[in-house]
Amino acid sequence: MRFSVAGVALAMLSLGTALAQTTSAEQLGILKSLPADTQNSLIQSVLGKGDGAGTKTDPKLNSPETVRSRSDATDLFGQFDKTKKGKTVDGRVLRQFDEDPELRADDTVLIDLVPLEEYRKQVLADKAIAANGANAAGTNGNTNSGNNNTASGRNPDGTPSNGNVTNYGRGQFGDLSQSEDEKEKQEKFRQRILKGNPYRLNRFGVLEIPGLPAIPLAGLTADEATKRVSADPDLRGYVAKVSLLRLQQFGDEALKPFGYDLFEGDPTTFAPVTDIQVPIDYAVGPGDTLNVQLYGNEPASYVLTVARDGRINFPKLGPIMVAGLSFDGARATIEQHVSQQLIGTRVSITMGNLRSIRVFVLGEAQRPGSYTVSGLSSMTNALFVSGGVKKIGSLRNIELKRNGQLVTVLDLYDLLLHGDTSGDRQLRPGDVIFIPPIGRIVSVDGAVRRPAIYELKGEKNVAQVIDVAGGLMPDADEKTVQLERILPSRLREMRNIDFTGTGRGFEVANGDKLRVPAIRPTLENSVELSGFVFRPGAFEYHAGLRLTDVLGSFDELRPNADRHYIMIRREIPPTQRVEVVSADLERALTARGSAADPELRPRDKILVFDLTASRERVVAPVISDLELQGTPESLAQIVSIDGRVKAPGRYPLEPAMHVSDLLRAGGSLEDSAYRGEAELTRYEVVGGNSRQTALIAVDLAAIRLFKLAVLDMLVQVLKRL
Repeated sequence: MRFSVAGVALAMLSLGTALAQTTSAEQLGILKSLPADTQNSLIQSVLGKGDGAGTKTDPKLNSPETVRSRSDATDLFGQFDKTKKGKTVDGRVLRQFDEDPELRADDTVLIDLVPLEEYRKQVLADKAIAANGANAAGTNGNTNSGNNNTASGRNPDGTPSNGNVTNYGRGQFGDLSQSEDEKEKQEKFRQRILKGNPYRLNRFGVLEIPGLPAIPLAGLTADEATKRVSADPDLRGYVAKVSLLRLQQFGDEALKPFGYDLFEGDPTTFAPVTDIQVPIDYAVGPGDTLNVQLYGNEPASYVLTVARDGRINFPKLGPIMVAGLSFDGARATIEQHVSQQLIGTRVSITMGNLRSIRVFVLGEAQRPGSYTVSGLSSMTNALFVSGGVKKIGSLRNIELKRNGQLVTVLDLYDLLLHGDTSGDRQLRPGDVIFIPPIGRIVSVDGAVRRPAIYELKGEKNVAQVIDVAGGLMPDADEKTVQLERILPSRLREMRNIDFTGTGRGFEVANGDKLRVPAIRPTLENSVELSGFVFRPGAFEYHAGLRLTDVLGSFDELRPNADRHYIMIRREIPPTQRVEVVSADLERALTARGSAADPELRPRDKILVFDLTASRERVVAPVISDLELQGTPESLAQIVSIDGRVKAPGRYPLEPAMHVSDLLRAGGSLEDSAYRGEAELTRYEVVGGNSRQTALIAVDLAAIRLFKLAVLDMLVQVLKRL
């Protein structure tokens, strides 16, 4: 049950009249007789707390947001802020919502050149299509109307027409006639420019095209860059277009300086939350307020402000000097004065509103200058208020100076890597935070947990640098760590470091690039199953492993999988030459452990095909490997099958391969195939000068009968076993 303000006021007026005519005991009885909600409302109204609505509410503790993303230039209500440059995409400025981002250094762009004559034809074709559409709409079916310019022998612009649309707009482009030699020369120049694509702007944002002067493009949008490139005198015969390629960087190019993304957001408030405990070492100064409550013989409450002279004017006690003391020291001083001068009275002291102080953030800050912050602010708060540290500023040697003296040095790596805030000192009025330029740096890339560019302070060797980078990944190859160094002669050298041995203590220098490669992705002592199966993947290899140990039944195959042709790609050590064998899974399962069930070797790849799909995409990588191995002395081991088979195409030539094996590779004969005879074409190089072709007739019926006989023989042998 809730009561309105008017109802509470009326109840208070009635209660006040009744209380004025009664004793204290009777007044208490009247108050207790009221409903509980009315009692709470009256008590809150008298004490000045709550909302007076009949329900007691605790004050809300506000914790203001301290960082907002800089992803766009919107205000707190999500509206576009015209006072800022605009939105940003991947850190790129968008001056308008519908505009392309600005180009910057190291961007990759695509240059397209279209000859003016070709461009003119394209423009005229587009205009002719538009004009014909407009004429068709204007006539509305009346082709004899006098308003139809086309019918009256005139172009859309009113010029006479002779039926040749190329005459339209010639004045817009001028005379573009060229000789054949000029056209050939122009096309060669164009092809040379196009072959250089894509181009990369240098570190100054300049486009460098061989044979042309350097063209600065940094800060321009793609459309503006297009106009700038087209304005070059050497390209006056072309229409140029510049497109920004947002390529994902990798390797050394993708490395970023570590720690600077801490300041990537915009703070919405720089004052710490006010409803937190004031540290006992907080230095009290002018502008601070102290909440003092006396209880005992002389109860009272005071809110005392520290004056400019550092004193508080305490009623009945006089001025007390507290400036320069810590909060704990100021409290002890006041308690001492109260105990000595107000006998039987005790005191409780808390901090009220805190003063604001002015500090300086100088050096390599994003926005250096003088800032006003809360009295509880620390060095990191001041860094946020200044926008953070520039990429050329140091994160490990941030100095706090007071009265010209160095107070402390803040190493943000302690905060970022270990969560240690012990070096983050509280600020005092007039403090100066100075950010020097960055010191020695080392790049760490590869199989480490945190690839980045790190600033060195106490790190001297490779082990310490990798520890700063978070340590090695499980797949790191510790024996082949590489270090690229710039020598005093301004040349570069590469050194190999064995991190498992003495290489851990190898000293690093400024500008070194440390690369930790990962181990090879190949699986040793394993075979791989892929294709039209339910459970593809790698299997452990052991001596004597056969095909049926991997494919133990037809249940491993998906429906419509080819049971008769299983391809096994094999690498022969030590040259890793590719060789292919195949197997009939039906025969292998029928005669396990026999020659029909081939024995596997380490790193074999087993491929299972789908009878309803083309095999070309799966077989093509194997065919490509075999073609690369071919030489004039040893031809590529490839055969092909065509005609009425289910899967025609090229297949690997296996050792001791027969026609029946090639028929299995082709998915066997179609129903419409002639089963009596086939033709085998064979090429043979004679004397290294000519190729001789032989046409051999193949009896398919005999091959089929032979296969049936062999299969029956195997069944009989297995029955005897």
